[in-house]
Amino acid sequence: MKSEIKTILEAVQAGEMTVDNALLAIKKEPFEDIGYAKIDFHREIRQGMPEVIYGAGKTAAQIMGIVERMKQNGLKTILITRLSPEAAQKIVTVYEMDYHADAKVGIMGNVQQPNGIGKIVIATGGTSDVPVAEEAALTAEAYGNEVIRLYDVGVAGLHRLLAHLDEIMSASVIIVIAGMEGALASVVGGLADCPVIAVPTSIGYGASFNGLSALLSMLNSCASGVSVVNIDNGFGAGYLASMINHMEAK
Repeated sequence: MKSEIKTILEAVQAGEMTVDNALLAIKKEPFEDIGYAKIDFHREIRQGMPEVIYGAGKTAAQIMGIVERMKQNGLKTILITRLSPEAAQKIVTVYEMDYHADAKVGIMGNVQQPNGIGKIVIATGGTSDVPVAEEAALTAEAYGNEVIRLYDVGVAGLHRLLAHLDEIMSASVIIVIAGMEGALASVVGGLADCPVIAVPTSIGYGASFNGLSALLSMLNSCASGVSVVNIDNGFGAGYLASMINHMEAK
């Protein structure tokens, strides 16, 4: 959206488009109230990425109603997170959608070609963390990032992580996803020269308190450059990583 508006403004500057026609081209209502949702159509202009549909708690009919309005307003990529298999089954009878059951993510439209400044590396402590990691990876890929997956490289077998030092050292952003005690974030943070986004997961035995232990460990990381998102919030990590990977000098 930002690039489209820039193209319009450049056309005005070059005398190829009148001011009135430019206003018509970019004039849209900032949001649409459809009763059960207020769809933010200007989010892509403000933040660089359009509104994402949070599927949990919404019926398939409600999600399809939001999708229809988004399509009518020209959104080329629609991302639906926390989408249940039952809702997805109904949606695919009406719309073409790639559904990833492990991550509970649905993607409609065109996935952008990688156009970030570098690569996003996603590392998990164990295989049980992969659903959260895939939510992060699919979010980042949908918005034009090249993603490298390093799964099951936790600190219980540190040699598995050290075998991928080249990928870690060359990343522009790293997302570290781990449950249990969440130690992987500090280890990666001590190796990398780029921002590290830590995602605690609810994986672990009783004293992990459904991810609270990993969350506190990551918040108390002794490694500089580690930030933390909420428990199991793969989407938030993927979104933030994409923003970092698309930063321009201002």
